[in-house]
Amino acid sequence: MKRTTLGGLDVSAQGLGCMGMSEYYGASDWDTSIATIRHAIEAGVTLLDTADQYGSGHNEVLVGRAIAGRRDEVQIATKFGIDRSSGDENRVHRGDPPYVKRSCDASLLRLGVDDIDLYYLHRPPDNAEIEDTVGAMAELVDAGKVRYLGLSEVNADLLRRAHAVHPVAAVQSEYSLWTRDVEQVTPVMAELGIGLVPYAPLGRGFLTGSVKTENLDSNDFRARNPRFTGDASRQNQVIANTVRTVADRLGVLPAQVALAWVYAQAGRLGVSVVPIPGTRHANRLDENAAAVDVELDDDALAQLQPLSDQVQGGRYADHGVR
Repeated sequence: MKRTTLGGLDVSAQGLGCMGMSEYYGASDWDTSIATIRHAIEAGVTLLDTADQYGSGHNEVLVGRAIAGRRDEVQIATKFGIDRSSGDENRVHRGDPPYVKRSCDASLLRLGVDDIDLYYLHRPPDNAEIEDTVGAMAELVDAGKVRYLGLSEVNADLLRRAHAVHPVAAVQSEYSLWTRDVEQVTPVMAELGIGLVPYAPLGRGFLTGSVKTENLDSNDFRARNPRFTGDASRQNQVIANTVRTVADRLGVLPAQVALAWVYAQAGRLGVSVVPIPGTRHANRLDENAAAVDVELDDDALAQLQPLSDQVQGGRYADHGVR
């Protein structure tokens, strides 16, 4: 696996999103998930992405067990800031300094590690100014509990304000062939030397063409996602079909085309790009990892570039998952 950097942090060119191993995508299996994480490490995919809210702590425990005895081989990224303690309908985006510090200590305990490589604020806080939140995060760096700081789903103004308090290494945002909102922020990221970590780079699986929306488990949030339901799902199938057409011509998989497009944007955007596709299965991980070496020709890029203008449906039905 190739390597790159996020604001100075050396990471694998592709990471592994672990969220679905605990929640949101239907039933999962602990042992299979552990095996997949360990397989990722063997394959050179060493940036492991989790968050304290995934499974309400379950996911961090899972990742911690998987990397036990192998801490030096991985880069751990986790997130804080989404408080679900009063139920999902009453979730709060928090950033008050005492909460920041308690959250970090709890994550360290669940992960079973002494420090976190990349610590993200999961969403802009509702109850604090960004300067106060990042100031508390900076104290975690000074204390040796965190190495690098990140933000998730922020606008350009918040990013500048945060970076003025302490350098931000990475911004994590949804980014794919059908979601390109973060391109409004990437000029500031390029200016400040901040990397982009795209989550859901496969359109939550839709772009692979393998998701049968009518068969989604009731515990799978995509069964209620606007892009996966009703007329929007049928219209969005045109996007998936285009990805498959390109893949067939190039002799690769649709997932690899979707990921290769994300990689191809790094030069245009002027930022390092490290996608974190999620999977619970080792064979899918290998397929995704191979996309690092897939080159898209001009014809492919011309077909893929306008697809985001065709997408139907919003990103979420109500409150955001990530």
